[in-house]
Amino acid sequence: MEKLEVEENIIVSVCEIINDISFKGAGVNTTMKTKEGMVVQDADRLDAIGAIGVARVFAYGGHAEREIHNPNIKQQVHDTFEQYKNNKGTSINHFYEKLFLLKDLMNTEKAKEIACERDNFMRLYLEQFLDEWEGKK
Repeated sequence: MEKLEVEENIIVSVCEIINDISFKGAGVNTTMKTKEGMVVQDADRLDAIGAIGVARVFAYGGHAEREIHNPNIKQQVHDTFEQYKNNKGTSINHFYEKLFLLKDLMNTEKAKEIACERDNFMRLYLEQFLDEWEGKK
């Protein structure tokens, strides 16, 4: 941005958004200070939920060699980014540890609306998954 002679205040704002955008654990506050940051953060979080979010969870879980599900591994609330980053839980636990929390962290009204729909889909998916896992369906 400096090479393009972008104003210093814009560079600082963009860097702040980049630094604060990501989910860093349930106990870590990542509140955006600008409307632009709120919109970008909402878009990032919306990408993580819904049907595509489900696909991403299992794609990453396979890449990271995580178990899909293990009822003996309990979900965790991560109070720090280090705990969140170093978590080795299951893909199913990721729904509880992050994805189901995102709906309530949206900044804009439109994102909240979209997030509710996507959250409902994920909850239905997980209900079906767990019923099949337990042999109920």
